[in-house]
Amino acid sequence: MGYRNDLLDVKAYRAEVHPGLWAVIPPTGVVNNVIPYIKDCKVSIVASPKMGAGFVQYVVEASKDGKTTDFFGKASHEESFIYIVEGNVKVTIGDKSYDMTDGGYGYAPAGVGIQFSNEGDFAKILLYKQRFIPLEGMEPYIVTGNVNEMDFIPYDGMDNVFIKDLLPTELGFDMNMHILSFDPGASHSIVETHVQEHGMYILQGEGMYLLDDTWMGIKKDDFVWFGAYCPQCSYGVGKEPFAYIYSKDCNRDVEI
Repeated sequence: MGYRNDLLDVKAYRAEVHPGLWAVIPPTGVVNNVIPYIKDCKVSIVASPKMGAGFVQYVVEASKDGKTTDFFGKASHEESFIYIVEGNVKVTIGDKSYDMTDGGYGYAPAGVGIQFSNEGDFAKILLYKQRFIPLEGMEPYIVTGNVNEMDFIPYDGMDNVFIKDLLPTELGFDMNMHILSFDPGASHSIVETHVQEHGMYILQGEGMYLLDDTWMGIKKDDFVWFGAYCPQCSYGVGKEPFAYIYSKDCNRDVEI
């Protein structure tokens, strides 16, 4: 990055963080983190309990030899997820390996873990992990796929907003990953206020996002997080669809 060309101004970088409530983190301000089991990669930790999130999410830029040297999310209480934004990546979940390209993804139940190895010159990867909440008599299982082989379905009965569910909606799973896509000018049908928190990585386009009482312009490669009960909604703007992949906690009662 080297010497700056002007005054350092957080507004110019569009980063805004409200711990416990919401955050917008553009790629221009993230820094590299040394993670013991990830080699030859730039790793940005964009969400963690330190900001108030109930999960951890990384944006990983893997060089030609980038890989893991141990399983990510292998602790007995951790479930994990990988998504290939760009590149050709060999992904290992448990004892089986998968060759994944753009849009490929995989889910590992608690204690199983995920490894990856970049097979090309460059890859961009999302890694996610959270504490698994078991449900008696129900068990999740390994899931893999590619979003480019899945059809969008209309969201909330609208013909200009679409969704893909990446994980099964079965009660064994206490989380899901979705891709939501807005045609230009399309929006949520309501201002949503709910117990679920979301971590969102913008895959395409531009949008205006309401987070609590603030409208934020966001675009491709931004990361957005908001916690439970934060009012939120968005509009797609620009000339192409506005799409993002996001996490959701689900299928569990609330403990007191």
